[in-house]
Amino acid sequence: MSPFVMSCLLVLLPGYFLWSAVQRLALATRGPAAVQFTMEEGDLGRRIESLLVYVFGQKKMANNPRYALAGVGHMMVFGAFVILLLNSIMLWVRGYDTDFDFWGILAVDHPIGAAYSIAKELVELTAIIGAGVFLYYRTVAKQKRMSHSTEAFVILGIIMTMMLADMLYVGAGIVLSHQASGEPLHYSIVEPAGSVFALILGGMNLSEGALKVFEHIGFWWHAALVLVFLNLLPHSKHFHVITVFPNVFARDLKPNALKPIEDLEGKVEREEPIGFVTAADLSWKDVLDLYTCTECGRCSDNCPAYTTDKKLSPKHVTLALRDHLYECAPHLMYKGTASEGEQAGDGPEVHTHELHHGDPPKGAYHVPDQLVDLVPNVIDPDVIWACTSCRACEEQCPVMISYVDKFVQMRRDAVMIKNEFPAELMNPFNGIETNGNPWNMSAMDRATWTEGLNVPLLMDNPNAEVLYWVGCAASYDDRAKKIARATVKLLQAANVDFAILGTEETCTGDPARRAGNEYLFQTVAEQNVETLNGYEAGKKQIVTTCPHCFNTLANEYPDFGGKFDVVHHATFLEDLVKRGKLKPKQGVDGGDVVFHDSCYLGRYNEVYDAPREVLKSIPGLNLREPEYWTRNKGLCCGAGGAQMFMEEQNENRVNVKRTLQLLDTGAKTIASGCPFCMTMLTDGLKAQEKEDQIRQVDIAELLVESIEDKAVAEAAE
Repeated sequence: MSPFVMSCLLVLLPGYFLWSAVQRLALATRGPAAVQFTMEEGDLGRRIESLLVYVFGQKKMANNPRYALAGVGHMMVFGAFVILLLNSIMLWVRGYDTDFDFWGILAVDHPIGAAYSIAKELVELTAIIGAGVFLYYRTVAKQKRMSHSTEAFVILGIIMTMMLADMLYVGAGIVLSHQASGEPLHYSIVEPAGSVFALILGGMNLSEGALKVFEHIGFWWHAALVLVFLNLLPHSKHFHVITVFPNVFARDLKPNALKPIEDLEGKVEREEPIGFVTAADLSWKDVLDLYTCTECGRCSDNCPAYTTDKKLSPKHVTLALRDHLYECAPHLMYKGTASEGEQAGDGPEVHTHELHHGDPPKGAYHVPDQLVDLVPNVIDPDVIWACTSCRACEEQCPVMISYVDKFVQMRRDAVMIKNEFPAELMNPFNGIETNGNPWNMSAMDRATWTEGLNVPLLMDNPNAEVLYWVGCAASYDDRAKKIARATVKLLQAANVDFAILGTEETCTGDPARRAGNEYLFQTVAEQNVETLNGYEAGKKQIVTTCPHCFNTLANEYPDFGGKFDVVHHATFLEDLVKRGKLKPKQGVDGGDVVFHDSCYLGRYNEVYDAPREVLKSIPGLNLREPEYWTRNKGLCCGAGGAQMFMEEQNENRVNVKRTLQLLDTGAKTIASGCPFCMTMLTDGLKAQEKEDQIRQVDIAELLVESIEDKAVAEAAE
């Protein structure tokens, strides 16, 4: 094999790749530090584990039955590239030494070489099959979620012909070897695919010269295409082949908590940018996310907004941001920030980019060729306000891209700097600020739901072992008050030493934070932390009935000095049942029950079993599950991300879609563990005129009905 040609390949192609990679690295590191990246004690081990589980183990590729075939196909291709890396190195060296086989170790007559040869050729076959799966999805069973472009066919062609070329190279070499030794050709299990090619070529009675031509074709095609493929990576969606490693390693280890803005008051006073204004505000981790998108579309396929025809498509948000980043790279890397005119949106006319990534919602995404405000010049405002913050996109993303934080960052700029947000949010903002609840009801009425229940206040019983954090919904919403009453009755029946804050409790700030009003959130967070620390709540267990309160208290308040032991009432009640403190004795009305997973309880905190175990403890109760949309794949009710207080953007309602999924199970009762979910599902039943036929209750209410003491159940009504 010509050393000169191989030298040209190994210098020019890797050299161009290195230049491209440096450009991409420079573009990524141009932005600010990544606030979600931490390296505290124990983090290194968790990050290495992430690489092993999600990259090498391909955990998310085939664990969803909806994408099982595609997942297996990807694993086949990925496995082949990992194993064939050693073969590629060997071929490049053979450009200088035709007999190189790692000093005999990879010779087929060596045990290690024989094992590697079998593995290599088998994975080449599986890679062809895997590529065939994606070819099938792009030609026969076209998937709406996937990107369909010429690039995909080029890449698939490279993969398949690379594998065939290596088989041809091995096959021609086998025939030449047998011709030189005079031994007859035969099939060899050590070279399962190469032997087949050898038998075919041998049966053609080709001359030595012709065989060498085939050998050279196979050798150079495979050796060169590996390097050609390498150069395509930084300029295509297949960049994820490289960036997935650092992206997964640097993933947010605490995705259930948004990160606070440091020196927020100072930034507001200095009128500095807050959140994402332009592409210059994207951190290196945000850019790495954009580089790593595989365009598989699983995020949008499971997004409640996208599946109900809103403008939001998580996939196309990522792609629009990525393409805009590439378009304005010269301005970011060489000119610094945009001019005042460009910052104000007075730059060049925004043009619609010819997206090759599938069909995004019409008019939602644009790709300007200069640095401009992301909203509305790149992302339509309706897009960022359609997000329910449910994290379904993040749960399904196989390469661990984050989305919710980006939507909130864009909302922060819209709310705190531009004062441009849905008008419906003004009342909850004012309500949280003045009365401590998003419904803007009197703070003095927060504990009126306790009438007749003899509920102790923490100020009267500061040594109580358990603090029941009621939350705004269960304090003010008439239907949700029944959840609080049922929970209290269960605590009393189990002789739990508990108390509530009463009028000292205020909104945790979750709706404000998810809506982008970080200033308001931090104000109430600091107030609540001061109150709780004043009662030494760190020494107590805090029980909540609202998953949003649970997530905020447990995962976000530590950033503000509040480290508490917080559990959702589903977990607390499960423990009481297991310990015999509560003894379900009788069946309940509507024995066939389906449980709706709250996003902030399930995907945010991985609490799936506790509410189901509570339900299973009730005699005669038959628990049903939706065929697909359950547990970590459960569809959002539509209330998260402050959507509870906004009108949906079209008539295709998320809560109705979710209600229909639950009704499809045939269950007569829909159980939930979140007052927001209860409201949305109740409205969904009303929309289907099923409110008189199907019960919608909290797990605490069902448990109250089943416990031994009849008086408890009656008092909870």
